[in-house]
Amino acid sequence: MASLPAPTLAAEPVGAAKPILAWVGFCQGYPAECAVNAAEPARIAMTPAIWNTIQTVNRRVNATVTPVTDMDHLGVPDRWDLAEDGSGDCEDFQLLKRSLLARAGLPRRAMRMTVVIDEKGEGHAVLTLITDRGDLVLDNKTSQILPWHRTGYTFIKRESQDAVAWVSLGGVTSPVTTANR
Repeated sequence: MASLPAPTLAAEPVGAAKPILAWVGFCQGYPAECAVNAAEPARIAMTPAIWNTIQTVNRRVNATVTPVTDMDHLGVPDRWDLAEDGSGDCEDFQLLKRSLLARAGLPRRAMRMTVVIDEKGEGHAVLTLITDRGDLVLDNKTSQILPWHRTGYTFIKRESQDAVAWVSLGGVTSPVTTANR
């Protein structure tokens, strides 16, 4: 059984933010994937079994989904979906991970899509898990799950835990899309 991650800091929202347009389209097509149930726990209570499930899903999705931009794959600049055909870009990996983890019993409310600026200065999407050990990031660029502040990314915004909306994480700029692999 894998040892638990060390306790770390939480990323604190600093106000409202506009959603990514492609997220709005995704929510229209998959409303259950975007619903916020305030009765669910706001944090994942980390146990060795839950940590093992998170690591397994993260590695499996990263190994089985082929990275491709939405333009190359679908002929559009940015579209969010669940990588159901085995291909997708960054947000498609994360949406699939979230869906699989929710099916495994983790509270969707504690798994938030997050927009960052990556190491290349480009828009990128990751999945932030809000846990009792701090905020952890699942990323298709690595199978290592890191505390948010150790990723090297600038955190811009994420889905709200309290409504079908987005909150700012204090980043200076906001990408229009997250369409990078």
